[in-house]
Amino acid sequence: MFWVDAELGVDIYLDGIITVVDSKYGLKHLEEEKPDGLINEASRQVALADIIIINKTDLVSEEDLSKLRAAIRSINGLGKILETQRSRVDLSNVLDLHAFDSLSGISLQKKLQHVPTTQPHLDQSIITVTFEVPGNAKEESLNVFIQNLLWEKNIRNKDDDCMEVIRLKGLVSIKDKAKQVIVQGVHELYDLEETPLSWKDDTERTNRLVLIGRNLDKEILRQLFVATVTEAEKRWTTHFKEDQVCL
Repeated sequence: MFWVDAELGVDIYLDGIITVVDSKYGLKHLEEEKPDGLINEASRQVALADIIIINKTDLVSEEDLSKLRAAIRSINGLGKILETQRSRVDLSNVLDLHAFDSLSGISLQKKLQHVPTTQPHLDQSIITVTFEVPGNAKEESLNVFIQNLLWEKNIRNKDDDCMEVIRLKGLVSIKDKAKQVIVQGVHELYDLEETPLSWKDDTERTNRLVLIGRNLDKEILRQLFVATVTEAEKRWTTHFKEDQVCL
């Protein structure tokens, strides 16, 4: 996944993204204000991570550590947080993550059920949004929804601010496909891939998505997803502005 060079992708693959946060100075970097229109780079790195390692925990108080945890979780509600000293980490926790292939769908199914929508904690307002929509999605319509968010960048929130998605992850039910499909996205790149898991006959098909980004509005995203995947794009276009691209 994500390799533009197919030959390169034969030999290596992206196993996962790990971000290391310094316990003593991490919160300071996360709270650093940037000029309008720019995302705090430290916040972006946390938002992209599958694993967030909080290092040097012995150098700060429990109160300061708790504040740092809360800040990290407000940005990325999906990533796993590990706490350590002197960067000592069990390698089994950071290797063979399979965060970007079909095997991740096995663990993702349970994880998505417990990811909360977070509230902005820092000035950059990077949050985690999660929602669920029952039923099947048409693959072509799902691509339209994702491309409007990641490529066209023409989706706005209630304040008319552009929604910017940094990371996208989810499990979806594609019409006429027996297996669950995992959707992964990082900035403008995304992919759909079938997992080894099949939908059970006695289980309601559903779509669960987690989006991490700036200026996100859960209800608008959910309604737009419903309108798009049910092929009713013209019914609900209040926050979809085809001729107004976010720069």
